[in-house]
Amino acid sequence: MAKPKSDPNYKVIAENRRARYDYAIEEDLECGIMLQGSEVKSLRANGANIAESYASVENGELWLINGYVPPYDQAKTWGHDERRRRKLLVSRRELAKLWSDTQRKGYTLVPLVLYFNHKGIAKLKIGIAKGKKTQDKRATEAKRDWQRQKQRLLKEHG
Repeated sequence: MAKPKSDPNYKVIAENRRARYDYAIEEDLECGIMLQGSEVKSLRANGANIAESYASVENGELWLINGYVPPYDQAKTWGHDERRRRKLLVSRRELAKLWSDTQRKGYTLVPLVLYFNHKGIAKLKIGIAKGKKTQDKRATEAKRDWQRQKQRLLKEHG
């Protein structure tokens, strides 16, 4: 997902860094998000929080639930609700696949990154994830610590 730094439109707004620690991400998918005007301006100015949010397939539609977009100060009268449900845009085939994946035991849809793509359009990357057990989390942590230590040793002796 690394884009060239010269691209003025590409900008990461919010990242759910805890998702990869708490869940084993099987697959990820980029989807559009329906926003109001004040929400887009707020995202360009302040940022957002998707850490405690999740996605859900309901009545044949995909929704982002509990995502936080701060209020935009200049939109006093026509502002937006900060934690409203936002519709996510995917194709019918992708929606059917997501629905069938979430019906399996233990799978959920977790938002990973909210960003503006190279065209300046807000996108959300969601992951099809399975919750990790405590021992899996410990193993992930130990692996990460070992990678850090290995890099430190290479830097000292290299």
